[in-house]
Amino acid sequence: MSVLHHVPGSRSLRVLWLLEELGEPVDLRIWSLTDGSLRSPEFRALSPAGRIPALEIDGRVIFESGAIVEYLTETRGRLAPAPGSAERADFLEWLHFAETQANILQSLNIHHIFLRPESARSVPLMRLDTKRLAVTMQALEAHLTGRNWILRDFSAADCMLAFNIDAMFRFVRAEGFPAIAAYRARVQARPAYQRALERAGGDTIYTQEFYELTDG
Repeated sequence: MSVLHHVPGSRSLRVLWLLEELGEPVDLRIWSLTDGSLRSPEFRALSPAGRIPALEIDGRVIFESGAIVEYLTETRGRLAPAPGSAERADFLEWLHFAETQANILQSLNIHHIFLRPESARSVPLMRLDTKRLAVTMQALEAHLTGRNWILRDFSAADCMLAFNIDAMFRFVRAEGFPAIAAYRARVQARPAYQRALERAGGDTIYTQEFYELTDG
């Protein structure tokens, strides 16, 4: 059986959700963001940069959520347009757009939540990243208007992108993004997403519904 190295609330939920959609059995190995274990030699042997997720599957280890998602769709032959097909470029664009957005969210997480003392935070950078996040949300809102999923049908690109939604609405208010909000409701109704969320454990990152940007 495969093993997914996982932190509750992290990008590893993307992979767990996709595995549930594919019907792939997987064991979870839970790690912590705060106890230093991700810097241990044991974990660095799985993921050299000490980042979650890592997936032990098919006799090897794969790290980076985007790479794992591509590997799973190619080897299992489902939930992605086939390489060389007309829709493949669209799939890859949105797959990697999700990580562009996630990197902005990571910067906001660091400044709003993890940096201590608060005086270490850069308010100008927080303002810039909030604006950058809003731009990506406007692009996603436009794309989702009039459609149910990122592509014509549900795909692994949705597993990559929809993971970001809870976090993005922590920093940019949901008002003005009705298509994203409706998309989130469709995602939350999927049985595989519900199973993944139940297995994933509670969020360990956010302690507030919304993080106001102040002059600090």
